[in-house]
Amino acid sequence: MHVLILGGTTEARRLAELLAADARPGTRVTTSLAGRVAAPRLPPGEVRVGGFGGAEGLAAWLGGHAVDALVDATHPFAGTVSRNAAKAAADTGVPLLALRRPGWVPVAGDVWHEAASPAEAAELLPSLGRRVFLTTGRLGLAAFAALDDLWFLVRSVDAPEAPAPSRMEVLLDRGPFTFDGERELLRRHRIDVLVTKDSGGAATAPKLAAARAAGLPVVVVRRPPAPAGVRVVAGPEQALEWLRGVEPDGPDGPDGPDGPDGPDERGERAGE
Repeated sequence: MHVLILGGTTEARRLAELLAADARPGTRVTTSLAGRVAAPRLPPGEVRVGGFGGAEGLAAWLGGHAVDALVDATHPFAGTVSRNAAKAAADTGVPLLALRRPGWVPVAGDVWHEAASPAEAAELLPSLGRRVFLTTGRLGLAAFAALDDLWFLVRSVDAPEAPAPSRMEVLLDRGPFTFDGERELLRRHRIDVLVTKDSGGAATAPKLAAARAAGLPVVVVRRPPAPAGVRVVAGPEQALEWLRGVEPDGPDGPDGPDGPDGPDERGERAGE
């Protein structure tokens, strides 16, 4: 069986590791990385780097490489990739699963302001603070570029791209981070507001706890939903169990045309 993992996340790498350890005869695993991070942590198995050319290109790759199952384990905000995966799976009949880490949930003491987009987050900032810790990734800075009265500490794995805020300091770093480290970062840079995407997971969550301890407001950009009709699981272990039920070259997926993994995945829509 050939499994294609759309990766770039900790969960994708963990799933590739589980599949390598599972060692079912004849299992082939390919992880696809977008190539946006200069030095990614490579998973076991085969790795390809770069885009497919939209849904049509992905569909052609699925057919040309005899893929039996597709797992979309991209970042929760990789909406375009997820939509292309759903379209390609529907067009080819390849079973599709979305692997999404759970989102963050506010707890007592949090001062959260939710935003539907980076642009909406930028609109909220002037009323919340003047020194911003911005952790939305290096590709989304354009939404904040016009906020000349604010100062930004921008953290990303690789150097950000223009357009970007004019008053900005860049911190190149990669999680996991610690509560003590994040609290010291907020103190040293006199941060008074945090902006983050709802990426979920433990690696970058300490910034939320540090902001809570300091009583700082947090602007949280909500994640987009998974494409309609695509089954979603929260962890690599669940994805592994789903893959164990996929029959290579089967016409209707793991449970046949009427099972829970049939038309839901296939018939209708199937790199902080």
